[in-house]
Amino acid sequence: MAVPPPAIRPSIAMGAARSEDDITAKFVEIIKVNNMVKTQVEAGAGEHIVMEFSKLLQWHIFTLSDNNIIGVPQAQTKSKRPLKSIRERLKSKEGRLRGTLMGKRVDYCARSVIGGDPNLNTEQVGVPRSIALNLTFPERVTPHNMEKMKKLVKNGPTTWPGARYVVRDDGSRVDLRFVSDLSLVELRLGWRVERHMLDGDYVIFNRQPSLHKMSMMGHRAKVMPFSTLRFNLSVTPPYNADFDGDEMNLHLAQSHETRSEIKHLMLNPRMLTSPQGNKPVMAMVQDSLLAVAKYTKRDTFMEKDIAMNILMWVPHWDGTLPTPAILKPKEMWTGKQLFSLLLPNTLSMQRESAIASKNKKDEKDFAASDCKVVIQNGQLLSGIVCKKTVGSSSGSLLHLLWLDGGPEVCRDFLSFIQKMVNQWLTHNGFSCGVADIIANDETLLSVEKTLKQAKAEVRNILADAQRGKLETQPGKTMYQSFEAKVNQRLNAAREDAGNIGSSSLDERNNIISMVNAGSKGSPINIAQIIACVGQQNVEGSRIRYGFNDRTLPHFTKDDYGAESRGFVENSYLAGLTPQEVWMHAMGGREGVIDTACKTSETGYIQRRLVKSMETLRCHYDGTSRNGANDIIQFLYGEDGMDGVLIEDQTLEIMTYDNQSMERTFRHDYHSENYGLPWLPPEVLEKIKSSAEEQVKREQTKPV
Repeated sequence: MAVPPPAIRPSIAMGAARSEDDITAKFVEIIKVNNMVKTQVEAGAGEHIVMEFSKLLQWHIFTLSDNNIIGVPQAQTKSKRPLKSIRERLKSKEGRLRGTLMGKRVDYCARSVIGGDPNLNTEQVGVPRSIALNLTFPERVTPHNMEKMKKLVKNGPTTWPGARYVVRDDGSRVDLRFVSDLSLVELRLGWRVERHMLDGDYVIFNRQPSLHKMSMMGHRAKVMPFSTLRFNLSVTPPYNADFDGDEMNLHLAQSHETRSEIKHLMLNPRMLTSPQGNKPVMAMVQDSLLAVAKYTKRDTFMEKDIAMNILMWVPHWDGTLPTPAILKPKEMWTGKQLFSLLLPNTLSMQRESAIASKNKKDEKDFAASDCKVVIQNGQLLSGIVCKKTVGSSSGSLLHLLWLDGGPEVCRDFLSFIQKMVNQWLTHNGFSCGVADIIANDETLLSVEKTLKQAKAEVRNILADAQRGKLETQPGKTMYQSFEAKVNQRLNAAREDAGNIGSSSLDERNNIISMVNAGSKGSPINIAQIIACVGQQNVEGSRIRYGFNDRTLPHFTKDDYGAESRGFVENSYLAGLTPQEVWMHAMGGREGVIDTACKTSETGYIQRRLVKSMETLRCHYDGTSRNGANDIIQFLYGEDGMDGVLIEDQTLEIMTYDNQSMERTFRHDYHSENYGLPWLPPEVLEKIKSSAEEQVKREQTKPV
């Protein structure tokens, strides 16, 4: 048998005694038993005795490679601990392959709790000073940086910016912690100084689980006080990060080649658009998104002092104010004007705003209600800028800026617009409280009436079902048809109640303004807070009987009505009854369990997919091949296009109805002017008469 070297089975000194590795112990056993077999054979022992020792030897050899064979007793130490075999070393998540070779612990990394900082650029990450003092970059000493390196060495390991080590050209290291006078440390050309992390160093920022390429992006460091890693809020969606205690990892690049790759291949602004859906994965979120919607409303005006203060937050501002929108009695600027200062002059776009469908009664009203975002030559002319414009949808403002202006232009716009509107929000203010969720009495009566009507209809459906008059749906039993109909009616009741509740609130309501801007919440949330929480479902149907023919002891047996089967008619504002809380908790519990199960399942599926596709790459001949050089696709993605750069284009012709199509494209002698409106009238008259004659001839032709 081949015996592996001690590096594979290291022995550890435990005080006076030495603790041997499991595999060494196993080899010792094998040698002992082998010698026993030899002794027995030489002593001329009976065949059955030799066979027993041979079996024991065979068992030791088996359990050396695998100590978990079913039906074979496990090898154990004196303390009854099962020995770790070669197979166990290799297999599973913690084994040699997956745990130590495919992924391993690394140097020059940091990990801390994360927080948001809207004043950082999207490509920056705020690094605590304590981390910057620990992480180092090996800088080679050249004639150009000699003075700078001397300064860093003089500052030493405890003062930032400083250095921790000097590495001579023979590889020997000087640890600056143990040098009494740092000013005496000599530097020579070609030596390396391991300096502290500085502002502008390229780092890789990562949040686990890393599920797509945007889970690890390049950033530039900004050393700051305090102990959390900070970054811009717009960068949270690709990491799926929030600030409720999440931690993230930071890796400092250790060579100029790595820095170059981070800068040109994986820096944050270059990752704005995802190849998965050719649309942005980063966008404005939360307070900035709400603020930009309020900021670009047509009644947002600012006096000169506030406008100047806000523009001071924009680093690229040239110091000139546009002509004010209102000149008398006071000069006033609109939010739209200041927003336009951040847009490039070449940009033009049109997009419907989120408020479009709300107030739209007719085309005239629609045109007047500030619902269409129109940007012409870098000027925002109309429209409220909301999630549809600066969100992560395909063809949004960010997407156009990224495609037309490049990553840097897009990064600057995204960073500066946040600074601008957040600063405006400090002057304007926004808060949301109980006053925003209280509807008037008329609304509550209206909701109550709607729900009463729905419950009465459910009783009628039940009566029909009991009399056998209910129409059964195709492929369903009478009971299934009844349940489907009741569910449909109760869901409609919640929708109606919600619409009544929402319509009682207007644009001044703070929850509605959040929903309209797209920053948080949905119409369903408003409906559940004000009007009615609605039907609770478990496994796609109403709450089933848990006790003997009833859901809870509070109801009579065989009750098929709305309340006993999980319809919560109260709103969150009114408060739920104990039975309703119970039903609501059942519905919520199912969601939590689902999430937990899906996480592990998708994790395992993703691991298998990644494992099978990890060797795929595009070759210079345009083909996609795997590690064995088999052709997987003759052209990457079957079209050879980069998913990141694909743009959605709308064909106007696709929006035409029959009339528009005929008006635009039909040219024959039945249409007005025969489709030839550009000809002189006399020629048209001639064509008309000859066409009429042709028709007469057709009609009088003998059969």
